[in-house]
Amino acid sequence: MTLGLLDGRPLPRTALDRRLAALRNGPRATALPQPGSSEDRQLTRWVAQVLLTEALCETVAAERDLPVGSSLPAHLDQQAAVELGSITAAAYEGSAAVRAVYNSVTADIEPSPTDVAHYRTMTTRPPAERWHIALADGELEADPETLPKALAEALRTAPEGEWVTTGPWTAALLAVTTPPEAPDPTPALRDAARRAAFVRWLDHARAHRLTLVEGLEHPGDPAQPDNHHRH
Repeated sequence: MTLGLLDGRPLPRTALDRRLAALRNGPRATALPQPGSSEDRQLTRWVAQVLLTEALCETVAAERDLPVGSSLPAHLDQQAAVELGSITAAAYEGSAAVRAVYNSVTADIEPSPTDVAHYRTMTTRPPAERWHIALADGELEADPETLPKALAEALRTAPEGEWVTTGPWTAALLAVTTPPEAPDPTPALRDAARRAAFVRWLDHARAHRLTLVEGLEHPGDPAQPDNHHRH
């Protein structure tokens, strides 16, 4: 009847039973695995790890005297959820204490200027012009690189709005627009760095402060009997 041990102190399993009952009586109950199956036991392990993560962060928040804030659930985008991992993402979304500890642990994390510069080098492309072109039967927006080469050259050298004819094509270049520069990547890089730092911190804290019990091992633990793949 133990969920696990936090700093050697047993945590009651009642929270796990309540969370599982809520899932099995909730709107997505039909999507859950058959009770008693291997997949169901893996679900139980997964929920147990979410609860243990929440309990750990509740203790840390109290130790650090952190303001816990709103208890309303948060929502992570898909990239953030993947970077945190499903267990940590679920705990983050559902627990204000987890979010408070996340903010405390990652408050000073910033991407280095080298990281920002490298990201810009790897992702920035020269801004591509867009041409607003008039044709005999209407107007269109086009990348000049997609136009017939002779037509593009004629339009580029002609005054704006003047009709040109090259081979079978007749057109006029009405306007040239250039997309705005890519936004500053620093906020996105900061968020990614903070998520990575929190995962490292949480893995260390789990390893040193949590003790798992038989039957509620991590679902990814290769030593537990239900961690297998079927093809």
